[in-house]
Amino acid sequence: MKILSIASLGLILSFTCLGQLKSPTPLPYDILIRNGLIYDGSGQKPYKGDVGIRADRVVAVGSLTTASGAQPKANTIIDARGMAVAPGFINVLSHTGAYLLQDSQSMSDLKQGVTTEIFGELSWGPVKNQAMRQRINRNLATFGPGADTCAWTTLAEFMTKLERKGITPNIASYVGAGEVRMNVLGEDDVKPTPSQLVQMQALVREAMEGGALGVTTMLIYPPNTFADTDELIALSREAARYGGRYIVHMRSEGDRLEEGIQELIRIGKEAKLPVELYHFKASGVRNWPKIDKAIALINQARQQGQDITANMYTYTAGGTGLTSCLPPYVFNGGFLAGWKRLQNPDERRKIAQEVRHQTQEWENLFALAGSTDNIVLAGFEQDSLKKYTGKTLGQVAAIRGKDPLETVMDLIVQDKARVGTIYFLMSEENVRKEIQQPWVSFGSDAASIQEGDSSSGTTHPRTFGNFARVLGRYVRDEKLISLEEAVRRLSGLPAANHKLKSRGLLKAGYFADVVIFDPATISDKATFEKPFQYAVGVHHVFINGKQVLREGTHTGVFPGRALWGPGKKDNVLTKMNTK
Repeated sequence: MKILSIASLGLILSFTCLGQLKSPTPLPYDILIRNGLIYDGSGQKPYKGDVGIRADRVVAVGSLTTASGAQPKANTIIDARGMAVAPGFINVLSHTGAYLLQDSQSMSDLKQGVTTEIFGELSWGPVKNQAMRQRINRNLATFGPGADTCAWTTLAEFMTKLERKGITPNIASYVGAGEVRMNVLGEDDVKPTPSQLVQMQALVREAMEGGALGVTTMLIYPPNTFADTDELIALSREAARYGGRYIVHMRSEGDRLEEGIQELIRIGKEAKLPVELYHFKASGVRNWPKIDKAIALINQARQQGQDITANMYTYTAGGTGLTSCLPPYVFNGGFLAGWKRLQNPDERRKIAQEVRHQTQEWENLFALAGSTDNIVLAGFEQDSLKKYTGKTLGQVAAIRGKDPLETVMDLIVQDKARVGTIYFLMSEENVRKEIQQPWVSFGSDAASIQEGDSSSGTTHPRTFGNFARVLGRYVRDEKLISLEEAVRRLSGLPAANHKLKSRGLLKAGYFADVVIFDPATISDKATFEKPFQYAVGVHHVFINGKQVLREGTHTGVFPGRALWGPGKKDNVLTKMNTK
């Protein structure tokens, strides 16, 4: 006797009794999260309750029962008893963009509850000439054989390419003032002519109409550093027309920290738009006392009605290139121009003299580190140099029998790359002060990668632990801020700042980006010595109503979307090949 499955029997009945069967009544929810402690992202006290999700939206939050008092039915029911249920977290400074071309999972952030990655400091568009395309392709080539090549011309096309490929997180992006500048002026230290500035403004408008959140830049790095304040105001005014924001790695986070904040305030006032500073800090021991004045400057501007905010990572070290030990003029004309200068003995003597002179005209990370023991080499391109990964500059200089500054220049030349470097610059006391400011959100300033992705060297632990560290160390263990306040700073605050519509709150009608975590166990595991370790304590993550993390394991679902800024025009077309 043949036994039919229920599905098979239903199919036969549908043919034999057509018109006699009613369609099944749809369940009230696709997903029902029960008995959790709800942190809704607003900063309000948590409460025990349920979350009902249908399709890509939260449709109900509270004590959800049927008219008879029974538990509603759903396709998937998760018992979150003892767990916190919160809106998905937002990484406000992510460098995951190109990594998503290679790996769609975004695991190091996903394991911390991050559901949205905002790209900033630089952008992957516009690309309006062959020089820009070659520059991007050189960056993409570092991912190894089979890496993508640049086939897009606008930022919107890049974002759409990622979405159509299939990715885990939601993504959003600012347009880089540096990229706009390079498209028109190249990488030279020049001031734009009036007609060139008009071209640059047009590129900002194009990006804003394509969905950029605003304008971003990083003013310690060439060629961005060659832009004066007036140029930045002119570009920011274009972003302001579309409701955008200006967000910046300031010219100085050390010796001229106060001047950097004052420039930011000026740009916001004159361009008439909200502003935000990246990775709030005071770099260098001699500058640690300046953090109180920096906080006071921002609070004063806010009290006067200016929309100014900040974000941060929760560590005492930063991460950038070894090239940041050298004055920006070295790379006037681009990295290859600087690479050639560093092979000229006369130029090297001049550069070394300027680094040792410790002028305040540029951000001298060699000096701000205070010691070569506070400069750790983290990533090389050349296999012959990878033996130095994890060693301090002082150690490598001693091994090679050379002066530390000579070693800096030698390594850049030999690697023909910026050389990934970790600089210990900040104080733990200041990190705590920054976390306590109600206008500070959080960004990793890193890519989201796999635990085993150590082929290019070491990495900064913020890559794997920045967000869990907030909730574990600084909320649960040190009680610097409440858990409801931390959740607000990870979700509701950045969603409002960056105008991510219907995101950042657990609220009916909002998109179902949800994280379920254990407040008692959530913790970062990554250290500077062993950074490739996932955080623990996040059990389930939903993005746009789809479960992407189940008991800490990726589900193989990729529901991430490109999120667009308020200036997005529906008729802006994407032209790239999406195969």
